[in-house]
Formats: sequence, structure tokens, C-alpha cells
Amino acid sequence: MDDSTDTAGTPSVPYGTPSVPYGTPSVPYGTPDAPRVAVTGEARLEVDPEVARIHVTVTSRDRERRQALDDLTRRNAAVLDLIKGYGDAVETLETGALSIRPEFTSKGRGENIRAYHGHVHLTAVLGDFTALGELVTRLADLDLTSVDGPWWELRPDSPVHGEARSQAVREAVQRAREYAAALDTRLAALVELADLGAENAAPYAREPKMMHARAVAFDGGMEAEGAAPLDLEPRRQTVYAMVNARFTMHPPQL
Repeated sequence: MDDSTDTAGTPSVPYGTPSVPYGTPSVPYGTPDAPRVAVTGEARLEVDPEVARIHVTVTSRDRERRQALDDLTRRNAAVLDLIKGYGDAVETLETGALSIRPEFTSKGRGENIRAYHGHVHLTAVLGDFTALGELVTRLADLDLTSVDGPWWELRPDSPVHGEARSQAVREAVQRAREYAAALDTRLAALVELADLGAENAAPYAREPKMMHARAVAFDGGMEAEGAAPLDLEPRRQTVYAMVNARFTMHPPQL
């Protein structure tokens, strides 16, 4: 038997011959027989926010550690009861860090403690903006309670994100068609569609998506009655999408 063939009669490949990588196209991409066009599609949508996020910090201070902790527990319970009282308007309520720390005197030797400070941090997300202004005002009316926010946001699963991506793809196809039409030809096939950043592209600059305000309440800072709800105007959100697309074209007659 000839050493150049195997038992099936197929010519054998000499040892050490470089193999062709799996998936290599038979026709190089971008040849005169398959000219290519590469474009970028973009979409920018201005939409109303869907939720508002607020951060609440409850504090206490007393010369006695136990009293500082009792005050913190009582004020934290009051804040939780107030927020939970808005029912379905509050989508999430989470407790973050809690701390009780001593404040040492600046003079004298030894571990002389002047007072103890307590803090509890909470985060609430509301989908009902009608209740937001009233809730923020009532929280700020509580003793030693501070409110930060609101941060206007879209939900992570908002259909607006998909709408922006679809619009970016349509814009890429339209742009590629215009390039092909300028050469008096047509697109043949889609070769690649990639998110911005999937090919180590430079990241785009995100526009700010939040508005921040702060309301702080201290003992005697606001009267229990007569505090009108804050009038909060939601800030519209910018949703941006960008894709890179590559197509092959029918060879133009140049």
C-alpha cells in the first residue's frame, strides 16, 4: 500500500502540516467578490423615570451607650412604620449599615468617652411619585433623620432598553443600505452585530440620570403640623444604545 494514502484511499496529511482553524471561511471576508461595509447604529431616547430611590439615615446621640441604642431603635421603628404605611407605592425597602460608635473627648488621658453616636441607613424605592413628595416631607419631619434623594431611575427590566437597542439596529441597517445604494448595489448578508464594547471599543459617555436633593430634620427643625409636601418634578431619563454591524454587499459595478 502506498504510504501517501490511508485504508479508505484518502490522501493522508503529512505530519506537521498546519491545520486550518475550524470555522475559517473559504472566501476571505472583504474580498472583491464579497465587499463589506461596516457601520455603527445609535439610538437615544428621552423617557420619564419609572422609580425613585431615596436614602434615609436615622441617628441618635447620648452619653450612655444603652440610651443611644434605645433611641436609635425607636426612631428606626418609626421610620420603617412610616415608609411601610405607603403600601404598594413602596416597591422595595432595605436596611443597610448600622453603627454605634463612641465619641472621645479631645482633652485628658485615657479612654474618656463624651457620647455615643448611632446610625442606621435605609433605602426605599418608590414607583408612585404622587406619594413620594409627601413621604420625603414626613421623613424629614422626624427627629434626627436625614433624607437623600430622590434618584430617578428606570427599572433594570424596563422595555425601554430593548426599544433603544432595536432602534440602534434598525439605524445601522438603514445606514448600511444607504452606503450600498450610493454604490448602486444592495446588501447581501449580515456578518456581525456587536454591542459597543464587545470589540474593545471606547465606552460612550453616560449622561447623568439622577437628580439629588437633601432634606435634614433635627429636633425642633420643623413643626409636626403644617409641613406641606415637597413638589418634586421627575427628571426625564436618557437611554442610549449603540451597535457595530458589518455586512457584505453584492459587488458593485464601478
